[in-house]
Amino acid sequence: MTRLLPGVLLCAGVTLAAVALARIEAALFGRAWLEALVLAILLGAAIRTAWTPGPRWKPGIDFSAKMLLEVAVVLLGASLSAATVLAVGPGLLVGIAVVVAIAIGASYGLCRLFGLPARMAVLVACGNSICGNSAIAAVAPVVGASGKDVAASIAFTAVLGVAVVLLLPLLVPALGLSMGQYGVLAGLTVYAVPQVLAATAPMGALSVQVGTLVKLVRVLMLGPVVVVLSLLAPRLRGDGAAGARPPLHRLVPWFILGFLGLAALRSLGLLPEVLLAPAAALATVLTTISMAALGLGVDLRSVARSGGRVVGAAVASLLVLGAISLGLIRLLGVA
Repeated sequence: MTRLLPGVLLCAGVTLAAVALARIEAALFGRAWLEALVLAILLGAAIRTAWTPGPRWKPGIDFSAKMLLEVAVVLLGASLSAATVLAVGPGLLVGIAVVVAIAIGASYGLCRLFGLPARMAVLVACGNSICGNSAIAAVAPVVGASGKDVAASIAFTAVLGVAVVLLLPLLVPALGLSMGQYGVLAGLTVYAVPQVLAATAPMGALSVQVGTLVKLVRVLMLGPVVVVLSLLAPRLRGDGAAGARPPLHRLVPWFILGFLGLAALRSLGLLPEVLLAPAAALATVLTTISMAALGLGVDLRSVARSGGRVVGAAVASLLVLGAISLGLIRLLGVA
């Protein structure tokens, strides 16, 4: 604890500053366009650019970036239940899974065409296709992504997330979408659940309800995707022979088992309702602290040098996701 405390406290301090800035945003503009999680990584990276933490700080920063993040991923499982998934209906449920799978493959291919390294391409593809920052944070330790890759992916997808929230409602009159259709589109394309609420609220209660439900099912795809990526991890990390089967204990990381276990307990009604809100709040806090830690390990100047390629790849991937989502809406005849 003595070794970890200085670095953990530094990350916590950055997190408090990020939360304060987010609240100032909300007070000035009515909502926080940049969430505390994003602000934490940007503040951490800004501090790292001006000052390099010495050996005293490193153990706590590393602990916050890895262990706290993995615990946060486990706690996210408490927010998902089978009842929520089944309420969507079998057709749309299968459609969401297909959209996520196609979008990840297409996004990964586009990222590689833009010259991004394999691990960063995976981060951008999963962030765009599943749930933005949370997906990037969950996938990063599985594929062995560096703090630089995580910081760049989150920073640029955060900017795109704000742009999507602002621009997506314009498609309602342009494409003649109904409120239900728009809710499905928002749920399939917007990154975070709060952003889905922001994007659908101007369109009415039906759009909010449909969009939130679709988004929650889309988040559920994170578990299976991470399980698949854990099988591919040796190739992505470059630390194993191509096609080599990893040891049994490395097939699925412990925190993914924990995530799936909590989701199963929630589905079976074995998690007390009183614990759900605190678990979600704690997951948010731990994720934000871990993002501050990742930011403290990244020099913004190095991120900026690869910025153009990341933005281009993320925008192209997002456009592909939007096109696939509109295709699903037309195919299923969503009213």
